[in-house]
Amino acid sequence: MDPFILKIKIKSIFAETKFMSGFLFDELIFGPVHSRRLGVSLGINLLPTDNKYCNFNCIYCECGWTTKTKGVKIVLPKRDNFKAKLETKLKELQGTVNEPDAITFAGNGEPTIHPKFAEIIDDTIAARDNYAPKAAISILSNASMLHKKSVTDALKKVDNNILKLDSAIENTFNNINQAQSGISLDKIIEGLLAFDGKLIIQTLFFRGEYDGKIIDNTTDEEVEAWLLALEKIKPEYVMLYPIDRGTPAKDLVKIPTDELEAIASKVEARGIATKVY
Repeated sequence: MDPFILKIKIKSIFAETKFMSGFLFDELIFGPVHSRRLGVSLGINLLPTDNKYCNFNCIYCECGWTTKTKGVKIVLPKRDNFKAKLETKLKELQGTVNEPDAITFAGNGEPTIHPKFAEIIDDTIAARDNYAPKAAISILSNASMLHKKSVTDALKKVDNNILKLDSAIENTFNNINQAQSGISLDKIIEGLLAFDGKLIIQTLFFRGEYDGKIIDNTTDEEVEAWLLALEKIKPEYVMLYPIDRGTPAKDLVKIPTDELEAIASKVEARGIATKVY
């Protein structure tokens, strides 16, 4: 959504589609959507269609807050059902003007949480190769599940492995992303290093106030720490975003384009390609 789940929203992958804060995808496979950057993009939601399911609770997430309801059973799509639906959809689109240029995993939370994520990626690659060979497979992830070898191996197989890093300072990471217990910034960065540069880093920059705390990942201290992390990670490139739509935390401020461009210039100066949206 928003950067993370970004649903590729914004000038994210589904740049032209308008969403409101709290928006949820109500389908397993949605679109295709016409994107200026990716062409025809088919979206994948491996999570529930009636609520957000995530191990982060980002204060800017366009899906809204991550809620936990005791006694409510979370039902995730079955692998076989997904495989059949994807093949049917790709066959339907094959040879038409809507044959996808991209297949993008986003949806109502963190896609790598799905217990069959690795197998589903293999199914997606096979279906893509058979019915939409020109389509690039992209995944938007918060990088929280990289301790699982199966997840890391699956992410290495896709064309665009887009992983989130909103801060390289633990306290700020905690305030922005509000990850579940046991997920630390150090573990995430350790996981990012395992890709040997075959990944794309995505960061949303903003400032504001939440829960009585001033939160700002654009300060000199924040940006320098983030740049040092990028130098270690050595991503293929970095995607920079401002807040683009409504956020669950109400007192967050979109930074101006020139400020985002200035941060991008610092990334470029470190020899890392950067795209500003």
